[in-house]
Amino acid sequence: MKFFRFLLPLLLAGSWCAKAQYTLSGSVRTPQNTALDGAHVHIGALHGTSTPDGSYEVHNIPGGEQRVVISYIGYKMLDTLIFFHNDVRLNAVLKPESLKLEEVVLSERQKVAQSSIQQQRLTTETIEQYSSATLGDALQRLPGVYALRTGTSIVKPVINGLHSSRVPIISNNVRLEDQQWGVEHAPNLDINAAGRISVIKGANALQYGGDAVGGLVVAEPIKLLKDTLFGKSILTFNTNGRGSSLATSLHKGNETGWAYNAGGSLKYMGDREAPDYVISNTGNREANFAGDVRYSAEKYSITGYYSFYNAAIGIAKASHTGSSADMARAINSGIPGIIELFTYNIGSPRQEIQHHLGKLEYDQKLDNDATLNIQYAFQLNRRKEFDLRRGNFRDVPALDLTLITHSTQINWVKYLGASVIKAGGSASLQDNTASPDTGIQPLIPNYNKTEAGAYTVFSHSFTDSFSAEAGLRYDFAQITASKYYQVTRWENLGYDGEFDNFIRGQQGTQYLTAPEFTYNNISAGIGARQLLGSNYELAANAGLAMRNPNPSELFSDGLHHSNGTIELGDLRLESEKALKLSAGIIKNGTAFTFEATPFVNIINNFIYLQPTGAETTIRGAFPVYNYRQANAVLTGIDISSTWKPLQNLQYDLAFAWVNGNNTKDDLPLVDMPPVNFSNTIRYNWQWHNLFTELRSEAVLRQKRYPDYNFFTDIPQNGELTPVLVDVSTPPAGYHLLHFRSGTQFAVGSAAMAVNLSIYNIFNTSYRDYLNRQRLYTNEPGRNIQLQIKFNY
Repeated sequence: MKFFRFLLPLLLAGSWCAKAQYTLSGSVRTPQNTALDGAHVHIGALHGTSTPDGSYEVHNIPGGEQRVVISYIGYKMLDTLIFFHNDVRLNAVLKPESLKLEEVVLSERQKVAQSSIQQQRLTTETIEQYSSATLGDALQRLPGVYALRTGTSIVKPVINGLHSSRVPIISNNVRLEDQQWGVEHAPNLDINAAGRISVIKGANALQYGGDAVGGLVVAEPIKLLKDTLFGKSILTFNTNGRGSSLATSLHKGNETGWAYNAGGSLKYMGDREAPDYVISNTGNREANFAGDVRYSAEKYSITGYYSFYNAAIGIAKASHTGSSADMARAINSGIPGIIELFTYNIGSPRQEIQHHLGKLEYDQKLDNDATLNIQYAFQLNRRKEFDLRRGNFRDVPALDLTLITHSTQINWVKYLGASVIKAGGSASLQDNTASPDTGIQPLIPNYNKTEAGAYTVFSHSFTDSFSAEAGLRYDFAQITASKYYQVTRWENLGYDGEFDNFIRGQQGTQYLTAPEFTYNNISAGIGARQLLGSNYELAANAGLAMRNPNPSELFSDGLHHSNGTIELGDLRLESEKALKLSAGIIKNGTAFTFEATPFVNIINNFIYLQPTGAETTIRGAFPVYNYRQANAVLTGIDISSTWKPLQNLQYDLAFAWVNGNNTKDDLPLVDMPPVNFSNTIRYNWQWHNLFTELRSEAVLRQKRYPDYNFFTDIPQNGELTPVLVDVSTPPAGYHLLHFRSGTQFAVGSAAMAVNLSIYNIFNTSYRDYLNRQRLYTNEPGRNIQLQIKFNY
C-alpha cells in the first residue's frame, strides 16, 4: 500500500510536465475541390463547424488517441482516430454518400437518422479500462445491460433480462459460433480486439439474423480512413488475483491502398479473493491475437481477417461437492466447502477454450448508387471441460467438443434519394463433434446444422424530422444429431412411444438415436424516428423474432462439469416467438442529456432452466436442472442521463428495471436481473488531463422469484432424512463504491497515461443473484488496479 500512497502525488506532479491541449485544423471539401460550408467536426464533447471557405478549427483537444468525425448531409462521413501529441492539420475530402451508413450520435442534429434502431456504444476509454477483464464486465456500464456469471471470469451479457442464444455476439460482421448455448460459456472474444462495441436492444437488426430475442452485441475492429500509423500498449496490474495483463496493437490507416490492424493480449491471474477467504481455483490465463489486412481502391476493397482466442479458466472447487449431504451443507450454510491458500495454479474443474475465426470480405461500389458486400467466414471452436477425476483420467477432459462453422453472406445496399433499400442473404454449415476419448457420455452429442436466410429492409426520410423503416426476414434451419440415451432416462423423460422413430438401435442399456428437426421462421421489424424540436427525439420500434431451441436445450443429458449441475434437455421444445415493443424519448444537448426506453417483450414458448431435484453420480451429488417451456412477458425500462453543471464537472445516471412473468404457471421468471442503478461523478482538469471519478453501484434484492427449492435425502443417525436445499432464495442486495483517477503526460514523442482504480472500496461481502455459483461462494472483494497506457 505504501507504493499506492506514493503513486498518486507522483502522477499529479508528472501531469504538469508537458503540453496537454492541442488544436485540430484544416479544411472540408468535395472531390471537385468545392468548399463545404457548415460541415460538422466532432471530437468527443468538442465540436466545430467549417466556414464558407471550408476551413475549421477545434481547440482544447486532450492528448492521446481521439476519435474524429467530420460529417456533412449527403456526403460520406470521415470517421477516424488521430493520436494527438502536437497540433494536427487534417484536410478532409468528403465524397457523395454511396457507402454503408454508419450511425453516429452527435451532440447537435440537423436531420433525423434514417435507421430507427436504438444503439448504445461503449466509449474507447471504457473498453481500455476493462482491458484485463471481459466483454461482459465492460457492457455492464450500459443501462439495461446486466451480467450472468459463473464464478469470477465467465461473464455473459444480459440485455433486458435475456442472455445466451437470445443475445448473439457479432464480431467483425461475423456471428460468433462458440458453443454459446451454455449459461457458463462466456463469449470467446478478447475485448482488446475491438475498436467499437455497441449494443442493439430489440429484434430490428435483421441483417444479423432473426433470432435476437433480447438484442445484439456488435464488436467492430478499428477502421482508419486517414493515412496514419500509430500504436498503443496497455499494461494492467490487479491486486485481487495478484495478476496482470498486457495488450498491444498497431494500426495503419489509408483511404486507398494498403491498411492493417494487428494486436494481441496476454492475461495471467491467480485465485480471486472474497473479503474473508480465497475463492480457490479461480485463476485464468489468456493469450489472444487479432489482425486484418485491407486493400482499398476507388471502387472496391478486399479485407482478410484472423483472430485467435485462447483461454484457460478455473472453476471454483467449492462448486463441486461430494455426497448429497455435502451438497446440502454447502448450499444451505453459505460457507464454501473448500477453502485453500492462494495459488496461481489452475486445477480441476476448469475450462480450456480455443477459438479461431478467419474471414475474407469484398466490398464493391456499384455505379448506380449502390454497394455490394460479400464475405466468407470459417470458425473452429475447441472446448474442453475438466472434472475432478482420478487415475488415468486425471488429465483427460470430461467434455471435449469441436465445433466447425462455415458461413457466407451477401449484403446489397441501394440509395434512392431519401430512401435506402437493404437486402441480403446468408448460409452456414456447422458440425459439432464430441470426442469419444473422454470415457464419459457427452453432455452435447455429435450434430450437424444447416441454416439459410434472406432479408430486406426499407427506410425512408419523409422529412428532415421524421423517418421510418420496415424489414422482413426468412430463416430455414435443420439439425440432425447422433446420440445415445440410457433406456431408463429415455423412459423417465416420457420419450417412449413418442419419439420411437428416432431410435436406430439398442446397445445394452442404451438406445442409439438420430433426432432430426427442421425449422422455418419469419422475423420482422418496423420503426420510426421523430425529431421534437431541436433537442428532443422520439424513437419507436416493434420487432418479431423467432429462436429455435439450441442443442443444449434439446439434447443435454448429464453432468455439466464446469457448472456442477446435471442438465436435461427436452426433445419436445418448440421455437420461441417474441414480439418486442419499445419506445425511447431522447433529450440531446451539451449540458444535459436524457434517454428513457420502456419496453415490453411477449415471448411464446419461452425456454428456461428449472431446478427439479438432486442426483448422485460416481463423481458426487449435483442439483438437477430441466429445460422447461412456458409463455412469458417481460416489461421494463432503461434510463440514462448526463448532466454537466460546470464545464469540468459531469454527473452520469443509469437505471434499469425488468419484470419477468411466467404467465403459464403464474410465477415470476427465474434469473431475472434485480433493479440496479449507478451514479457517477467525474471532475476533469482539462489543462493537464487529470480526472477523478467516483461511481456508486447499487443492486437491490430480487424479491420476485419462483420457489424451486427441493428436498434431498441425507443420512442422519443411521437413517435417510429429507433436507430442504435452498437454490431459489435470492441473496441480499448490495451497494459498492468505486474510485478511479488518471492523468497523461509526454514521454519523448509518445504519450503516457496512468490510471489508478479501486473497485469495491470498502471490501464489501456480497453475492450476486445472477452468479450461478452464488450458492457456494461470495463475490471477489476489493481490487486495486494500476493501468499504464502508451500511445506511439
